[in-house]
Amino acid sequence: MNDTKRKLATAIATGALLLNAFAPLAFADTTIIINGNGSNSNNDVNVDFNRDVDVDQNNDAYVNNDVNVDADTGNNDANNNTGDGDVSITTGNANADVNVSNTLNANSANVGCCDTGNTEVKISGNGTGSNNDVDLDKDTDINVDQDNYADVNNDVNVDLDTGKNDANNNTGNGGVSITTGNAKGKVSLSTVANFNHAVVGGGSNGGGSLSLWITDNGSYSNNDINVDANSDIDVDQDNDAYINNDVNVDADTGNNDANNNTGDGDVMIDTGNAEATVETDDAVNFNHADVDCGCTFGDLFVKVDGNGTNSDNDVNVDLDSDLNVDQDNYSDINNDVNVDLDTGKNDANNNTAGGDGDPSITTGNTEENVDLSTSGNVNSFGSEI
Repeated sequence: MNDTKRKLATAIATGALLLNAFAPLAFADTTIIINGNGSNSNNDVNVDFNRDVDVDQNNDAYVNNDVNVDADTGNNDANNNTGDGDVSITTGNANADVNVSNTLNANSANVGCCDTGNTEVKISGNGTGSNNDVDLDKDTDINVDQDNYADVNNDVNVDLDTGKNDANNNTGNGGVSITTGNAKGKVSLSTVANFNHAVVGGGSNGGGSLSLWITDNGSYSNNDINVDANSDIDVDQDNDAYINNDVNVDADTGNNDANNNTGDGDVMIDTGNAEATVETDDAVNFNHADVDCGCTFGDLFVKVDGNGTNSDNDVNVDLDSDLNVDQDNYSDINNDVNVDLDTGKNDANNNTAGGDGDPSITTGNTEENVDLSTSGNVNSFGSEI
């Protein structure tokens, strides 16, 4: 997973990461007091605090890389020559190095939690027969929605050719030779896509204390405190990745012909090496969510004390915290790699020489290295990747 962290760090460093930060909205300390009111008075306090934060981040990427490389030093002809000199074909090397790197679709959201502040509600010292009500409502709703869609098509075709040379039907005292260079192809594909990172709260904010008092009110008073505090946090992270890597490498130093030559010299075919290296590295679909939020209240203190005869005292507290984290990944990755390396298929037939030399064919080596790496579909909640 260290390599994955490196790739994601690279995405951030290159500016592919979109950062959206939302500072916390703190509720100030709240004090509600109904105190010292006369007999048979009617006193009501209604307080409603609401915080609604919606973060919606969407990325759609359609990438089509179509690369065609055709390097040719072969397909040479030296036929039907008459003379005493040598007939020689010598080709150079054919090299191709193709690198395709795709870095796309990253969302980062840092949403500060709500700080409810310290709240004190006090109904105290009110007269006989008074009617005293406090209704307190504090609601926090945080929604973070992060979506990525990536459709990447890498189509790479590399054709390297130093062979397919002809030296046929030559007449003379010299030798006939075909010497080809090397054919070497390297293709490297890298795709890093679809990263969601959401931090809500981060432990920096939390619920304040809640103190509720009904004390020393007169006889036959009716005293009510109703507190409703709700916290609803929804984090939804979705990734869809469709990656098609289609790589074709054809490296050819063979398919040479030295036929039907007449002379005193040697007939020789000497091919170079054919090498191919194909690397595909796909890292897709990573979700990380860290939610550490105390958006309701922390310490709760309720006191009903010293109230008069036949008083009716009610304290109703409803504290709710709802956390939903939904992390979904879908990846469809198709790696289609075809490597064709050829140093053979050479012909040295029907040659007639007056000397002692024998016709010879010496082929080079073929070497291929195909490395496919795929990582992805990682969901992490509450810890670092």
